Amino acid sequence: MAEVTLSHITKRFVRETALSDVSLTIPDGSFVVLLGPTGAGKTTTLRLIAGLDRPDAGDITIGGASVLDLTPAQRDVAMVFQQYSLYPHMTVRENLAFPLRSPVLRTPEDEITRKIAEVAEVLHIAHKLDNKATALSGGEMQRVSIGRALVRDPQLFLMDEPLSSLDAKLRSDLRVELKRIHAALGATLLYVTHDQIEAMTMATHVGVLDRGRLVQFGPPREIYENPVNLTVAGRLGLPRINALPADLFPGAPAGAATIGLRPEHIVHGEGQAAQVTRVEHLGDQTRLHLSLAGHDIVTLTDPHTDLALGDSLAIAPRNPLYFAADGARIA
Repeated sequence: MAEVTLSHITKRFVRETALSDVSLTIPDGSFVVLLGPTGAGKTTTLRLIAGLDRPDAGDITIGGASVLDLTPAQRDVAMVFQQYSLYPHMTVRENLAFPLRSPVLRTPEDEITRKIAEVAEVLHIAHKLDNKATALSGGEMQRVSIGRALVRDPQLFLMDEPLSSLDAKLRSDLRVELKRIHAALGATLLYVTHDQIEAMTMATHVGVLDRGRLVQFGPPREIYENPVNLTVAGRLGLPRINALPADLFPGAPAGAATIGLRPEHIVHGEGQAAQVTRVEHLGDQTRLHLSLAGHDIVTLTDPHTDLALGDSLAIAPRNPLYFAADGARIA
């Protein structure tokens, strides 16, 4: 494994700039998640590191050496895509062996057998090795797709929304699996998603991209608690942060245009009276939808609350975040 560094990377296409002056260090052995909406530059970043595209400016190093003049095969990275990249006529065993038999790797057959057995065990698919790929479930197909990357033992794993086409339960199961695999292998992993739950639960570091720029980079908890601007604050947290006029509650600092309130940072039973507009019972928690002076607010309350539509509830901010008119955080 190796540290990966992007230095002042810019990538332009015909009518747009996909990345603009992006600098980023992916520490050796880290699980880095790039988070952002469609068009933010996440997949472009992966493709540049993999060597599928070339930057218009800047440098990319892996293990301290520039890789700009290396082919994708020479960079020793493995990429997992959103869609399962399997050969349907092959068995699971044959799919896992395929990258190892490439002219570049030329892996001995006994080594192939050993690696397949190890990876199959890690991914819990050892009992499926002789099944055709077409006989697998969606979750099993994606495990095999991930396995095709793992068997290569590359310097870096690149994953482009590998769980987005799976149902909710499979996504949850594979999130746990990926984190376990990362811990077991000590791998360096760069993972692209627009799913904030994946970012919060799996990442050691999160990079938030917005319109081709890296807005903030750090541990997920740090970004959640100390976002540099309103865009970043809105990317992490479910339910989303409440962005309200700063003068809706007393105590706003000078220059504040917006107060950001996480649902768990709203005190109940004191402050200003809001009306309950909806109650969502979710088992382990209850979401309250409130209206205050014409503004919608979402907060959390006891799972067994007796509050109902039309009730009044006094609320006040706790640990609020304040933002200027341009969205920048006010300390």
